[in-house]
Parts: sequence; structure tokens; C-alpha cells
Amino acid sequence: SDLKLAVASGPGNKVVLFGSPTGPDGIGGASVLASASFGTAEGERAKRPSVQVGDPFMEKLLIECCLELYAAGVVVAIQDLGAAGIACATTELAAAGDVGMAVDLDTIPLRDLGLTPPEILMSESQERMMAVTTPDDLDVFLKICARWDVPATVIGDITESGQLVMTWRGEPVVDIPPSTAAQGPLYQRPLRRPERQDRLAAAGPEQLPRPGDRVRADLLALLGSPAGADKAWVTEQYDRDVRGNTVLAAPHDAGVLRIDEDTFLGVAMATDGNGRFCLLDPYAGTQLALAEAYRNVAAAGARPLAVTNCLNFGSPEDPEVMWQFAESVRGLADGCQQLGVPVTGGNVSFYNQTGAEAIQPTPVIGVLGVLGDVRRRLPSGFGAPGLPIVLLGRTTAELGGSLWAQVVHGHLGGVPPAVDLAAEQRLAAVLAAAAERELLAAAHDLSEGGLALALAECCLTGGGRAAPAAGHSGTGCVIELPEDAAEDPGAFVFSESAARAVVAVRPGAQAVFADLCAEHGVPATALGSTGGDALELAGLARIGLDELGLAYRQTLPALFG
Repeated sequence: SDLKLAVASGPGNKVVLFGSPTGPDGIGGASVLASASFGTAEGERAKRPSVQVGDPFMEKLLIECCLELYAAGVVVAIQDLGAAGIACATTELAAAGDVGMAVDLDTIPLRDLGLTPPEILMSESQERMMAVTTPDDLDVFLKICARWDVPATVIGDITESGQLVMTWRGEPVVDIPPSTAAQGPLYQRPLRRPERQDRLAAAGPEQLPRPGDRVRADLLALLGSPAGADKAWVTEQYDRDVRGNTVLAAPHDAGVLRIDEDTFLGVAMATDGNGRFCLLDPYAGTQLALAEAYRNVAAAGARPLAVTNCLNFGSPEDPEVMWQFAESVRGLADGCQQLGVPVTGGNVSFYNQTGAEAIQPTPVIGVLGVLGDVRRRLPSGFGAPGLPIVLLGRTTAELGGSLWAQVVHGHLGGVPPAVDLAAEQRLAAVLAAAAERELLAAAHDLSEGGLALALAECCLTGGGRAAPAAGHSGTGCVIELPEDAAEDPGAFVFSESAARAVVAVRPGAQAVFADLCAEHGVPATALGSTGGDALELAGLARIGLDELGLAYRQTLPALFG
């Protein structure tokens, strides 16, 4: 009963736009970035204003305002303003309810009075919502908005006409059946599997020099690469602690928010994408991105429940790009069906290319999970000495598309790691159950850089909400590789086999945790223990935490700071 839908109803009801004023930022953000390539005069001119300007504080006020509006029972329907802004919100609300809508564009609050009707309609300014309320509830609606300092304006009415009619300066500028814009056309574009796929598959990393005694240098190189380095320079640009409900954040595996102070109920969110895997195989690569986000949420102690996505590709007018896109969507649909997680929303960005050179296909997949008690969330950092370290999952020498191959050898080829979504489900069930039963002190998924990079991140990341501050070295570990790694230990530590995680077990919980893993059919291999001032991979490398931290933390500040 608390669920609010984007389905307009009730002729005579009022359409209210509330939140930030409409500005020139983000105009055509979705339409331009989905309809023109980079590198052309027209494309460059159009793209310059297409980045929205965010206001996290207003966003928080808007969220709290919406929650109070729901509690007051004054919302008939509601829609966020995202891609295509007012144009999209009005058409989708009216089409979903099979009603008409009359909107006066002159009533819309503007930050730039020079905006034209198309710019007003297509602006993607952030922190805006559109709602439908009854005339009787309008006064309460506006008072609640005022209490939260959220500007609110009546911009129109629901009608029986079945048409979306918009006026500007007294003249009609839009008069259409809303479903014609909301549903859109269905394209059947030609697609073709690129010839290079066979060449890429044949050019695997099997002939690359194995790390051997170069594990130390290779790991430091991975930690210092843009993909492997600490992302704090980016993630700390915004204050993620507003209102004090953030209980886990980057660099941990998922962001975790407390949403109920009485029960400590929380949600976890992670996003992942890997353009290298998707270039080698867009179907499997998309499923690997889905699996990684799913695994990250579970590694934080949550149960994955839902999926969103941001699908980034080149021009769909290129049959080879269209093939990548179709395979990616097919992989996501099949993967979500097997994992039992629905796609709740998402977006597509096409034409990401300069001339004929497209980006690597890069679907970014987000997974949302729920924690019954956020006090039992799992950090990814070791945090304390004396904890047994266990590797979960099965490792094979899977280096195709790996970060090691790219950074150390400039190589991209072969096939990506095998996808095993049933194994991902079993691993997620173990991690969530272990968190609920408080068997683990830390958990971290294995993905880019494999076991070696994951262990380095565990050492350098604190056991609380954030990484240790600059100058604090973290917690080291001593690792003995299992017997099955002896033949090719370098490949073992840099392999990016999926459905794996490394965990630190609480003292005294080893036997119970081993039974839990066996019950779910998840391989569990003892690796060593936490402690000391270095990452020690016995027989391969010993790197002091200060040296690890320097390599890990200096890359992005040096590039952007």
C-alpha cells in the first residue's frame, strides 16, 4: 500500500513539479549522447552542455520531502525527472494512466529565463520530481514541500482529452497522444558478428611470459594502474555521510545505507562493468559484470534482489556494434533470469565513439541488496591481526582479458573467465548467511587483478567504513598458496576466475564456517592469516604495506589532483 506508481489518474487533479529549478545543464543529455558520435562539429557543440550539475544536499531534501508526502497520503502518482526531463515525465505519467494532461510551460521555474520550449522540455537538470495530487490535497502537498525548503509549482492538470497539450506564451507547442512519445518506435537494425571476434579468441594470453619471480613487480604495476588504483580521489568528491546513515562506502565492496533506525534494516548497492571482457564476448562479459555486482553486494553481507543498468556502446547504425548490444542485452536477460533478480530500470548510451572508432562495449550493471541488520555488514578490509584467511570458490588459469595481461603486457585477447551463475548464487548464499551469523570479520570479492590485487586491497582497507587515513599502513597478511597452485603460481594469483571471494574468519568460527561452505557446495581453501606489516605471498613476493599503499594511492591524484 505504500508503493507509489507513475500512473496519472483523475481528471481535474493537479500536476506539480517540485525540486530544483529547470536550467540549461543536461539539455539533451540522453538524446544527444544517444544519437550523435563524438568528433563532429555538430556533435561537439551539442555535447558541451550535456552534463548535469548535481546538488546532493537538495537531493536529500527532495527524498525526505517525498517520504513525508507519501506518509501524508497526498500523492496520486509520482515520477522522477531523468532522461529527457519534463518531456519524458509528462508523457510517461499520462500514457501509463491513459489520460490527457494540460501543461503551461510558462509556470515552470527556470534558472535561465532564456530557455526555449524545446530546452525546457529536454533539460535534464537534477533533483526534480513530478507528482499528481488532488485539488483537495494540494494545500497540504505544498506546505510539506515548503517545510523541506523544496520549491513546488502547479504546472498543469489531468484531463479527459487523452491528449498531452502544452502551451507557451499562450500558444500550443505540443498536442499529441502521450503514448506515441512514451512507447517510442521499435527498431530492427541490421547486426553482424565482427570478424575480429575469432581473431581475438585465438590470441589468448597462453604464450605471454608467466609472472614467476615477477609477481612483486607485476602486483605493484597493477596497483598503480588507473583500473587497479585507489579511487578515493573520485569517491571523496562528495560528502557521502550526509544525515549519518552511511554505514559502508568505497573502497568496500558495496555501499550500505541504514534505512530504518529502529530495526537497523539496510540496503546495499554495487555497480560493475568490464569493457575488456565484453569486447571478447559481449554475452559472457555482460553476465560477468552482473555476477561481479551481485557478488559485491553479497560480500557486504546483503542478499541481492534487483538489478539496474547503464549500457554504453558505439553507434547502433554499425551492424557490428548492434551485434555487441544485442548480445549484451541477451546475456543480461538470461543472467537475471537464472539469478532470479529482476531489472527494475536502466538506460542506454549509444554513439560513444570518435569517427568510426567505438568504445569497448561497456554495460555497467548495478545490483541492489537488503541487509536485515546493518550492524552485521561485512567490510572488505582485514582490520585486525590473527584472523584466518580463506579463499572461496574454484580458481583456474583464466587470464583472457585480465588486468594483468593488459597492464603488464598490453595484451587483450582470448576468452573471458567462464560464467557460472549457479556458483555465484551458492557463494552469495554463504556470504549472506555468514554475515547474518557473524562468522566473518571481512569479505572481498575477487575480480580485476585476481587474488593478488584483492589481498592487497584487503590489507590497505580498514575494517570500518573507510580506508585507513594517509600514513596508516593497514593490516598485513601471510599467505601460503594451495598445492594446486604450484604448477603456475603466477597465473593462480592473477587469474580472474569468477564466483570467488577471500574472507577473514572470526576467531573460533572456523569449523562452523567450514560446515556452512560444505552445506552450500562452495570450495573453501585456507590461505593463511592476517597480521604483520607486509603482504607476504610465500615463495613469490613480500611487499611492505607502506610501499603497497604508495603504489595504490598515488595514481589518480597524480593524474587529476
